[in-house]
Amino acid sequence: MPTEPAPTKYAGARAGLEGALSPETAGLGPEPQRIKTLTDSEVSGLDALNLAPKADKGRLGLRIWNSAWPKLLAIAIVIGIWEIVFLAEWKPAYVLPAPTEVFPLIWDLVTTADFWDGVRLTMTRAITGFGLAVALGTVIGAAVSRFAPLRAAIGSLITGLQTMPSIMWFPLAILLFQLGEKAILFVVVIGATPSVANGLISGIDYVPRTWLRVGQVMGMSGLSRYRHLILPASLPSFVSGLKQGWAFSWRSLMAGELLVIVPGTVSIGVRMQNARDLSDSPLVITYIIVVLVIGIVIDQLFNFADGALRKRWGLTS
Repeated sequence: MPTEPAPTKYAGARAGLEGALSPETAGLGPEPQRIKTLTDSEVSGLDALNLAPKADKGRLGLRIWNSAWPKLLAIAIVIGIWEIVFLAEWKPAYVLPAPTEVFPLIWDLVTTADFWDGVRLTMTRAITGFGLAVALGTVIGAAVSRFAPLRAAIGSLITGLQTMPSIMWFPLAILLFQLGEKAILFVVVIGATPSVANGLISGIDYVPRTWLRVGQVMGMSGLSRYRHLILPASLPSFVSGLKQGWAFSWRSLMAGELLVIVPGTVSIGVRMQNARDLSDSPLVITYIIVVLVIGIVIDQLFNFADGALRKRWGLTS
């Protein structure tokens, strides 16, 4: 009778882990792999891969120049067109003065204390109104995005208020609050709040559903879910809504200062209105440039915040 072959013996798991094979099983099966221990220099090299590249301090001036020259070129083009229109005598010089007449006036204006008092009053109104609009818009946006019946009720109303010209609110504001600070703040807040609310609603709507399910698995619910997951995830869209809300509040404020002159206050809008009453075209254009510069500076602050947020989220290099 044929004899059955003896069963082949393989190394056990313990022997394989310890790297020891019995003499009977030598050469039967693959050699167990040993884990290589990394040296300190190799570990340091791997850690360096996770670090952001060091900023090249020597190229700071070049980066500033690359950011500044398009703006300088745009300013030069506008001034050139302005000079050409002046030389073409499209309007008399007392209506449309030359740039060489306006820019020295700007320098003389910004070196006076009265000018900065007016700027401080205008910016105080702007920051106060915008802050109230952000607080109110955030509450409304969070509530509308959370409760479907509320969105069905006032969702379209918020968009309609956003598209409504701010100047339409001033007759009602004057009737409600007379010629006072509250009338201006009322229009600023009601002009900026819908943009802030819509920005938050849009950001919450585009939060990935996977993130919401992960938050639910981690036990997030109620206010904790909004605070730690939904609101941080909606920040990019919310910042865009804040930027748009600032634009609406700034335009509303300038219209309010031209229409609602509060006794005893001299803001930028009041000074511009006085210059118009005196038919002082150079001074009117000067204040237009001042308002434009303030708007550009605030816009750059929002762009910086948006860029920092995008960099943190890995959306830019």
